[in-house]
Amino acid sequence: MDLRALRAFCEVVRQGGFSQAARAIHATQPTVSKAVRQLEDEIGMPLLDRQRQPPRLTAAGDIVFRRAQAMLAEREDLVAELQELRGLRRGVLRLGLPLLGSSILFAPLFARFRSRYPGIEISLAEHGSRRLEDMVSSGEIELGATLTPVPPAFEYQAVTREPLMALIPPDHCLADAPSLRLAQLRDTPFILFDSGFALNPLLLQACERAGYSPAVAARSGQIDFIVALVASGLGVSFLPRPVAEQRRQSGVRLVSLDERDAIWEMTLIWRRGGYLSHAAQAWLALNREVYATLPSAAADAPLS
Repeated sequence: MDLRALRAFCEVVRQGGFSQAARAIHATQPTVSKAVRQLEDEIGMPLLDRQRQPPRLTAAGDIVFRRAQAMLAEREDLVAELQELRGLRRGVLRLGLPLLGSSILFAPLFARFRSRYPGIEISLAEHGSRRLEDMVSSGEIELGATLTPVPPAFEYQAVTREPLMALIPPDHCLADAPSLRLAQLRDTPFILFDSGFALNPLLLQACERAGYSPAVAARSGQIDFIVALVASGLGVSFLPRPVAEQRRQSGVRLVSLDERDAIWEMTLIWRRGGYLSHAAQAWLALNREVYATLPSAAADAPLS
């Protein structure tokens, strides 16, 4: 069974279509379609219901998708383990970081890592946390950053734990409050990030615990645009404290959200029981040096 065909099939499922999958793996759409069709011919059953948009998995497709992810991850482990024969003089660290907060948390680590291991290339993927979790599961990246709670399929190492700040228009009745509870924003529209950002479910679940579902005025993947929407009076939004303070500006008030409602807790994750290259272990060790105040609910990954 051709691993390239399996990868193409998995990307069609993950990306929600053939053209999107082609872009993800840097191939043409006819190439992806042909690979999936050949896979179906080999198995003797359809894997996708192409009459629905996006294409849906058939019963056989569901089995192949689950097994294919494990096979692709094993292949990446094999490549990484063989590369270990070269030690840390050469190699690639396949790292995934979220779009929110990485410039503050992880950018300073890059220079330190580079100075210690100049022969290690960092292959960086930047996506929302949910997409990064999928990429770790499939072996596309070794380490990814996401928020707690961490799914049981992963081991993890804590990075930082920060309160959330509410971004509020200055004419809002709570703009001058020293802190607030989510329940107090029941009647105020929310401005959320696009789907795929782990901050969204964190907030929505906290609102559910407070007894309501917020009205959503807008969504965006751009922090600066979200801040501008708040300044225009469209609604309120939320950012981790370091990110919020970095974007402090006139026209937007920052009010602390009570920690009993929600906490932004960033972690680094890897597949439970999966192989970790020396490069990945070195990144985790550096992370422990810089962010040593939080315990890790994971098996340590000492350099060997």
